[in-house]
Amino acid sequence: MGSWIAACRVGDIDPEDVIPFSHDGLDYAIYRSPGDEYYATDGHCTHEKTLLCDGLVMGRVIECPKHNGRFDYVSGKALGAPVLEDIRTYPVKVADGTVFIGVGFIEVGFIDVGSTEAGSIGAGSIGAG
Repeated sequence: MGSWIAACRVGDIDPEDVIPFSHDGLDYAIYRSPGDEYYATDGHCTHEKTLLCDGLVMGRVIECPKHNGRFDYVSGKALGAPVLEDIRTYPVKVADGTVFIGVGFIEVGFIDVGSTEAGSIGAGSIGAG
């Protein structure tokens, strides 16, 4: 069963930045978009497991500090070599000035009409509103 874990306060992250968060022995990266929305991904690059919190955020892209691999932190999509594997994203909500990430939730799969490729829903952000 999933749960919402308090990761940080909204003011702990500057717009267009990332901070680390650890829980239960796992590392996460928490992002604040230029539009004040919050997102979360696994904390390590899928290429060589470098911490993404030391990377550069540009718009909705995180660049790994080791080999400059890039991910769309909203969707988790790998944006080109050397990263070829997408990064996992987590649901995020903001309540009373605290950013929470959803951990342990079962992802709901779907099949796109006309495609045999499975995807998932449930990851993303709920703005600070």
